[in-house]
Amino acid sequence: MKKFKEEDLILYLYKECSPAIKKNVEEALEEGDIELTERLNILKRTMRQLDKLKLESPSKLSLKTILQYADKSVRKR
Repeated sequence: MKKFKEEDLILYLYKECSPAIKKNVEEALEEGDIELTERLNILKRTMRQLDKLKLESPSKLSLKTILQYADKSVRKR
């Protein structure tokens, strides 16, 4: 049983992984790796939940504060 990093599994689900990772994941799934199947199902469920979240833009005050901080940081260099 091959161990996969969470990052690799996320890339696999988004179809952004390397061909080698894709091949390894699919081989493990074909071999019936139950732990991998469960991990992928949890990640898929998490992705669906994140897609449902209503994201809001930061307030204008927050953006202004961040930009002022960045400006001060650049000027110090």
